[in-house]
Amino acid sequence: MPSDRPDRDREKILSTLEHNWRAEMEGAATYRELASMEKDQRRKGLLLKLAEAEERHAKKWADRIVELGGMDPAKMGIEVSPSRAITLTARVADLETALRRAEATEEEHVRQYEAQARTLGDESIGQILHELAQDESAHARTLTTMIAAKPEPQSRLDSILHREKWHGKTGSWIGDAIYGVNDGLTAVFGIVAGVAGYSSDAHFIVAAGLAGAISSALSMGASAYLANKAEREVFEAEIARERKEIEENPEEEREELELFYQLKGFTEEEARGVVERMAQKPEQFLHTLAQEELGLSEERLPDPNLGAIVGIVSTGLGALVPVVPFFFLVGTLGIAVSAVVSILAHFAVGASKSIVTLRSWWRSGMEMTGVALIVAVVAYALGAGLERVLR
Repeated sequence: MPSDRPDRDREKILSTLEHNWRAEMEGAATYRELASMEKDQRRKGLLLKLAEAEERHAKKWADRIVELGGMDPAKMGIEVSPSRAITLTARVADLETALRRAEATEEEHVRQYEAQARTLGDESIGQILHELAQDESAHARTLTTMIAAKPEPQSRLDSILHREKWHGKTGSWIGDAIYGVNDGLTAVFGIVAGVAGYSSDAHFIVAAGLAGAISSALSMGASAYLANKAEREVFEAEIARERKEIEENPEEEREELELFYQLKGFTEEEARGVVERMAQKPEQFLHTLAQEELGLSEERLPDPNLGAIVGIVSTGLGALVPVVPFFFLVGTLGIAVSAVVSILAHFAVGASKSIVTLRSWWRSGMEMTGVALIVAVVAYALGAGLERVLR
């Protein structure tokens, strides 16, 4: 009886090559999408050239698939979209962060191709892998150069303003929302696990879970409001103190600001000229001095009302996740479904952080999932132990 090993090896190779084709087509689509967002024409041209190179790579894989008797994926109507992680990063953060993520993707492709060259055992494919690994390394270097290079002044200014707006405003409340969802989810998951360890009565679990959800949401909202309000009050107090110092001893305050600028590299004459011109606008002088001396910036102050709303809503939504299954299920099944849903939610929240960081979404999600499992196991064990003691 003939062995089917050659057929299995061929299917494995075809599957790997199709995966490579998809990866290259995704890269091409991603670079074209990033190029459509880029205002600097030189950088736009580089991104389009990278897209064309990725398409040539994909063509090599498609040709090899056909040579091995497979179907050309380009003629199968397969649609490949841009990388959601990279394009979403470009939209909600900035293009520079997205380029860093693309650079990391190129480096990962190099590692994958090198590993495939060692394991596939096909000489012609090995040659293609070697060539493309070199190309992908070159792409990563191109992206590194693009990130380090300075684009046209207007494009640079637009990028800086967009990034400052993101980090100072949008990034702040999104970070607070992720933290709120995680806090509510983890806290109430622990409550539900602990109560479930004590009793499988769904009514008991729902009551405890809802009480925990409400208290967690209100506590988070109140804490965010008071913390943000206190930060503003500290800012206002420091500004008032600095204003008084300027009124009482203006020459000393001007000298202080001059020294700050000299430490930044200005000559004594340059620093004096800048400060003299700035002193013509008292409020600007005051806020600049507060920024240099105390690191205070009114533009970066959080909004207490927005903080409270984000804290309440995000924490409440996260806290409801472990409780909702018990509205429809009871007993062991309800506990099991709640645990699965909560663990998946923890992974999703952890993975969502990769939108604004360079960390792997998988690693970030698994980290938060691990924390959830520890909380659940400890809480359930304590609840079960309490049930035995009070029985």
